[in-house]
Amino acid sequence: MSSWSLKRGRRGAPLFPVNHPIRIVLDYALILFGAFIMGITFNMFQLPNKIASGGISGLSIVLEEVLGWVPAITQYAFNIPLFILGVMLLGKQFGIRTLIGSIAMPSFIFLTSDLPAATYNPLLASIFGGIGIGLGLGLVFHGRGSTGGNAITAQLIHTYLGVSRPLAIAMCDGIVIILAGILLSFEDAMYALIGLFVMSKTLDVVQVGFSYTKVAFIITDKTEEMSATILKDLNRGLTKLHGEGGYTGEGRIVLMVVVGQTEVIKLKQLVQSVDSNAFVIISDTNEVLGEGFKIPA
Repeated sequence: MSSWSLKRGRRGAPLFPVNHPIRIVLDYALILFGAFIMGITFNMFQLPNKIASGGISGLSIVLEEVLGWVPAITQYAFNIPLFILGVMLLGKQFGIRTLIGSIAMPSFIFLTSDLPAATYNPLLASIFGGIGIGLGLGLVFHGRGSTGGNAITAQLIHTYLGVSRPLAIAMCDGIVIILAGILLSFEDAMYALIGLFVMSKTLDVVQVGFSYTKVAFIITDKTEEMSATILKDLNRGLTKLHGEGGYTGEGRIVLMVVVGQTEVIKLKQLVQSVDSNAFVIISDTNEVLGEGFKIPA
């Protein structure tokens, strides 16, 4: 085996394999900790300010305000039957992790129900509530789990109605927010939309991270010289793609190289030094896994 393969094996593999006992324990710990964060966020920000930002938790806020139902009990009443229905209709893909998430979040909401509100400013509550829910949900996802509710409903809609999962989730959240606008107030629905937006952005950060890498495509007549310069001076690997000129029909080599944000200026300077007439496209890429970049967990 080459030295590159050995290095790749050490760096490319996660610290613990998927079915390793320690990894399984860490997964459950992440699910429970994420559900705990979501529980205290619900009680300190969302419930006191009626921020019903979608999902079963948002529906429980609406029903608590209209009918006086205890939110934790409402969530149990929806999550557990939805889990059973999901298993019956969709199979065992909704496993023990989904069951734990479906029970853990309302349990933590019930256990932390006496926590005082952190603020009664609805704007602050929608922002920080969205951050807390996004953070907690991201940890649950990192533990390869789910909090049930909307995730199961969206999957059922996707399977039986042919609607894409993102659209199905948006539909479920939208129905809850519309109910908040009708049964609570239009202003509450607007704050719920803010909370949902902040939650989605926070979830993106937790799953992808703050660092955005760049991918560059370089078309040059000095392919070999450009490749050697990037490999030596930038210390980044590259890939040669075979393209064809749309006007001339001539075959061309397109160099693709992925760099960090701090390396973009240096890359452009190197390209300019080799071939000032090179055609360069640089765009964002949210996540890169592999040699020299983030290693999957």
